[in-house]
Amino acid sequence: MSAAAEAQPAAPASGGYFAVKDLNAYYGDSYIVQGVSFDMNEGEIVALLGRNGAGKTSTLRAIARTDEPEVRKGEIWLQGEALHKKGSWQAAMAGVQLVPEDRRIIPGLSVEENLDLAVISGKRGWDYERIYDLFPRLKERRKQEGVTLSGGEQQMLAIGRALAKDLKLLLLDEPYEGLAPVVRHDIEKALLEIREAGITTIIVEQNAVAALKISDRAVIMDTGQVAFRGTAKEVLDDEDLRHEYLAI
Repeated sequence: MSAAAEAQPAAPASGGYFAVKDLNAYYGDSYIVQGVSFDMNEGEIVALLGRNGAGKTSTLRAIARTDEPEVRKGEIWLQGEALHKKGSWQAAMAGVQLVPEDRRIIPGLSVEENLDLAVISGKRGWDYERIYDLFPRLKERRKQEGVTLSGGEQQMLAIGRALAKDLKLLLLDEPYEGLAPVVRHDIEKALLEIREAGITTIIVEQNAVAALKISDRAVIMDTGQVAFRGTAKEVLDDEDLRHEYLAI
C-alpha cells in the first residue's frame, strides 16, 4: 500500500465551523470537482494543494458561490449557514471573501478608495488603521492608484480589502504568485496575524512547502478528488506523498 493510501483518513466529521460535504461542480459538461469533503475549525489555516488542473481553484470558486463552476450536488456550511443555498453576494454577506489570483484591483481608484468601495454594503470588518498596522506599505501609499502598486503591494491591498468587510472565511488563490521572497515573508507574517485574529483561511498555492509551513492542516486534490486530508506536518514529513501528488 502506498504512503498516500495509508495516510488517507475517513470522511470528515459533520458540523464544525466550516464544512464542505460531497461537493460536485461542473464547467458545462466538464466534471471538475468530484465529491470533495473536508471541514475546518475556526481560526485554522488549511492548504488546499495539488498539481495544476487538480480542481483547487474550482473548489475555492464553488465555496465562494461564483457563477462558475456550477455546483450540482453537495453542501457548504459556515457557522451553521447553508452557503450552497446562497448566491455569491449572499455568501459575501455571510463572511466569505475570495482573493483571486489576479487580485482584481479596481483601476482609477486609490488604495484607500479600493478599501472604501469594499465596505459600501454590508458590515464593516477591520478599520483602516488596523489594516495599515498589518500592511504598513498600504498606509504609505494610501493615496496612490491601486493598479500602480507592485505585485506584492497589490496582494496586500486585495487581502486588506477582504479584511475591511465582516470576514469569517478568507479564500486565497495563489497569494505568493510572482512575489519576491522578502515580500512573500511579509504576506506570510500577515496571514499568521490574521489567524491569530480568529479568521479561518484556505490557501491554494503552487509553492506547497511555503503554504504548508504556515498551515495547520492540508487537503491534497488529484483529478478533482480529495487524495489526502491530514496535518501540514504529515505532508512535510512524507516525501513519498509529496512526490506522488505535488511533484516536490
